[in-house]
Amino acid sequence: MLKFLDAYFEEILGGLLLALMALIAFANVIVRYCTNLSFSASEELTVNLFVWIVLLGTSRAFREGSNFSMNVIYNAASRRVQTALTVFGAVCTTLFFLMLIWQGTVEVMDEIELEVVSESLAIPVWIYTVAVPLFSVLILVRLAQHTVRRLRDRQYGLDREGA
Repeated sequence: MLKFLDAYFEEILGGLLLALMALIAFANVIVRYCTNLSFSASEELTVNLFVWIVLLGTSRAFREGSNFSMNVIYNAASRRVQTALTVFGAVCTTLFFLMLIWQGTVEVMDEIELEVVSESLAIPVWIYTVAVPLFSVLILVRLAQHTVRRLRDRQYGLDREGA
């Protein structure tokens, strides 16, 4: 079960969130068509769920190694430089997401302390914002998995990727 979740967590959660977004948007369209009113909360929910899906997609991209990279420079380099570029990229990305975790956590703590609520649903905003530090941790886990796998494959001559 853990192996399955490790392989498909982002797809499962992202698919569920996307289905929920579609359901909310569909219900809003039907209600607007039939009553000339709309759910004011539908935009709030779909926008925030979209942010969650983007973060899940980022995690999946790092897991699969399909994130943006400079293949031309990487492919032209020697094996030693390729290894250094892999480590350098992982370190820079780690620093970025550590800052995002820190700032996201500070933001969540401020929202809890100030009791900030959303406009439409009047629910605590930190419920939406907590996804930033949580999914950033997931992204770092996926980055570490991919970097270790990539360096190990290079060590044993199994490098299959161009990036």
